[in-house]
Amino acid sequence: MLGLTDEPISAGLPDPLGVTPRDGGLNVAIWSGGAEAIDFCVRHADGSETRYRLPERTDGVHHGFIPRHGIGTRYGLRVHGPWDPAHGNRWNSHKLLLDPYARAISGELVRNPAVFAHKVNPYSPEDDSTRDDRDSAPYVPCSIVTDDSFHWGEDRRPHTPWADTVIYEAHVKSMTKLHPEVPVEQRGTFAGMAHPVVINHLRSLGVTALELLPVQQSMPEEHLVGAGMPNLWGYNTIGFFAPHAGYAASGTEGQQVTEFKTMVRRFHEAGIEVILDVVYNHTAEGGQRGPTVSFRGIDNAAYYKLADDRRYYRDYTGTGNTLDVSQPAVLRLIMDSLRYWVTEMHVDGFRFDLASALVRGHHDVDMYGAFIQAINQDPVLRSVKLIAEPWDVGAGGYQVGHFPGLWSEWNDRFRDSVRDFWRGSSAGIADLGWRLSGSADLYAAARRKPRASINFITAHDGFTLNDLVSYNQKHNIANGEMNRDGANDNRSWNHGTEGSTSDLAILGLRARQQRNLLTTLVLSLGVPMLNMGDEMGRTQRGNNNAYCQDNEISWVDWTLQPPQAELLEFSRRLLSLRRSHSVFRRPFYRWGKVIPGNGAKDLAWIGVDGVEVGSDKWNSPDTRTVGMFLNGAATGAAAGAAGSSFLMVLHAGPEAVPYRLPGAPYASSWETEIDTADPGGISRPYDAGATLQLPARSVMVLRAL
Repeated sequence: MLGLTDEPISAGLPDPLGVTPRDGGLNVAIWSGGAEAIDFCVRHADGSETRYRLPERTDGVHHGFIPRHGIGTRYGLRVHGPWDPAHGNRWNSHKLLLDPYARAISGELVRNPAVFAHKVNPYSPEDDSTRDDRDSAPYVPCSIVTDDSFHWGEDRRPHTPWADTVIYEAHVKSMTKLHPEVPVEQRGTFAGMAHPVVINHLRSLGVTALELLPVQQSMPEEHLVGAGMPNLWGYNTIGFFAPHAGYAASGTEGQQVTEFKTMVRRFHEAGIEVILDVVYNHTAEGGQRGPTVSFRGIDNAAYYKLADDRRYYRDYTGTGNTLDVSQPAVLRLIMDSLRYWVTEMHVDGFRFDLASALVRGHHDVDMYGAFIQAINQDPVLRSVKLIAEPWDVGAGGYQVGHFPGLWSEWNDRFRDSVRDFWRGSSAGIADLGWRLSGSADLYAAARRKPRASINFITAHDGFTLNDLVSYNQKHNIANGEMNRDGANDNRSWNHGTEGSTSDLAILGLRARQQRNLLTTLVLSLGVPMLNMGDEMGRTQRGNNNAYCQDNEISWVDWTLQPPQAELLEFSRRLLSLRRSHSVFRRPFYRWGKVIPGNGAKDLAWIGVDGVEVGSDKWNSPDTRTVGMFLNGAATGAAAGAAGSSFLMVLHAGPEAVPYRLPGAPYASSWETEIDTADPGGISRPYDAGATLQLPARSVMVLRAL
């Protein structure tokens, strides 16, 4: 290993932060408000390094110009400062650190005591007070200087209106790992995700936005490394500017950047937006006994929220640490990262994991705080799709309905209400009515539109749709935590047998329930989000927390048996119905008001007797059937010309019931569009006032004639 070079280093510039190729060298600018000095370390193929002490400091930014180095340089940082964990100071220059602004990261974290800044004492695991002076360089990844140039051609953002948006949540590796038509070397990568067969699948389904589980560089948690397991989902970020190297087929020395951009360009060519699930609430370094690979070693007390006893961290994320967005340098890092992904990588929006943690001040959630205000005024970020997971694990963190106007939110109230209804809960239909009609009770008072509600039944976290109707209990033994991990409140129902079965009656009912749930999701007011593979019955064998299962439990099986193929065709038909009729995509709420010249209300709830549901039925635990009438004349100019009116009748009871179709002013006759009890059946006309026999646990969607 080489020591500090005696080569004169010029001052360079304090902006932009990170490492930027310029004028035959590299401009290096690293923020650390408390560090005494920072060394820029060029890593060589033989494991040695050349260190350059950054000569200048401007407003906490250490900077210098490194000559004769350029694109492809592998580097790390060594940061000097006091070791005083009791006061939150954990500088240790023996640890090679990643640049927080690195555009690419190469290499894996190796489980070795040297990656910890403190001496790991197996006899006293709580002790993190003694500094470890072993060099971590052989065991940690490196930052890479990248070439930002890329031929975007005529790339144009789809800019799909929220009312027309259909989101598909997917994981890069799991989506294509088993796809027989994707070349083997591309499976599980950005290139595989952008393969025409995958894009064609999403287009034929009717997807307008692909929401990718985290693609920023991540590392597995220490307990997973010790168990020899991965963090498949990637909710453990270490590089906020770097595409995850493990998802690149073309190489990991900067090629991952080009491959990601190529993927985005191909999705845009297909008219599909790309939304990133981003994790800015914590980092992969964990709590005070975690490894030191970047932020902890650069300026621990600034990057992280520390407890009153500053040796420890405030943990609002359940991961051991929380980034302190109230610190200007941390807020700048996040904002710079978001703008980078929009301007340089051309993504179309973000879903913020545990977003409540980002809007906390010293402790409490503050919707008028720095993070929200920074995004509200940013001309780049306010123009893209912004989605909050509106909760964290801290006190007061549940914030569904409280994010400001620019934002949409994952609406778990929709998920829970719809699940409860279809499993036969005795909660009545009052809450269900709010969810089906856009959750105005949550959003309208703040003048937020139905687009604020991201409606979902399932997501990456929890049961798949198939498992939701096949398991009463989670089955997470494979995760190595004795089935203690994952949610216990799944609101699921196995319909008589836990897991797989050959009972045709149970299989038939499960298939119908999947169609019921999908129909409810797709035709409700708001923005529907599908979970990867649910359109074709993907199972995780009852595992509701498969974050560490990089195997067939998580990978999509594209070899479809007849029931899976039938569900896929039904899903396509359902989304086509939504796309073809603006009545399902109205960007404004319906308030049950009579439309002048039409005679019918814009929204009406019709009971089994063909008349509007009375107040006694709304909260009755015996109410299992309701029809939602959507008046096509209420679409308005903002959503296009008036179109057809529809009646969606949901029946969750265990027995068939008679249902009288309403007449004037709703319709003079009706025609079936969707019947989940007979998905392949021929459309049938009915006279107004006719009585249907609704099969047990079914949905019928009828168009007014």
